[in-house]
Amino acid sequence: MPIDKMIEKAQKLLNDRRVEQISHSTWNVIGDHGTYTVAMDYKGKVACNCPGFQSKGRCSHSAAVVILTKIHR
Repeated sequence: MPIDKMIEKAQKLLNDRRVEQISHSTWNVIGDHGTYTVAMDYKGKVACNCPGFQSKGRCSHSAAVVILTKIHR
């Protein structure tokens, strides 16, 4: 997925309120094909348990969390 499409999809997840923080460094993200867990380490690096992140190292779920945490800093 091109980066601009991924960011657009991430923004839609946020706008639709499909990102829920469940701990200081963990979020549930309700995606189009399931609910995924995004975790952020102490350096700000994110990881998602969705198939896309597992194969490509990036996804709209993790991008949504990055956008959300940058807004609230």
